Amino acid sequence: MKNIILKRFEMPDEIRTFEKGKFEIVELANMTIGRATYAPGWKWSADVSPLSGTEYCEVEHLGMVISGKATVAFKDGKIHTLSEGDLFYVSPDPHDSWVVGDKEYVSLHFLGAEKYAD
Repeated sequence: MKNIILKRFEMPDEIRTFEKGKFEIVELANMTIGRATYAPGWKWSADVSPLSGTEYCEVEHLGMVISGKATVAFKDGKIHTLSEGDLFYVSPDPHDSWVVGDKEYVSLHFLGAEKYAD
């Protein structure tokens, strides 16, 4: 058994690319961690929906915003903004998301990464 596993997002196990962004995946033991990097103008319903085949994202997320801002809008009308330093949980209820402002958005995902943009 290994005592330690070290990995870096500079050498991810997988990269899922789409218009205006990418989602890098690192596998550690029995956990999948993702790093989302989205350019200004990125929107889930425009950039990822065609790949996922669903109108809304239905992946459960647990993560942390590293930089930038994004809005999460649920199908039922609830809207929330995620900002740098926020720890977040987003339920799998249907939702859209988009980058706010002109700064790149980067977040880490500790839950749901294995299903995102797949």
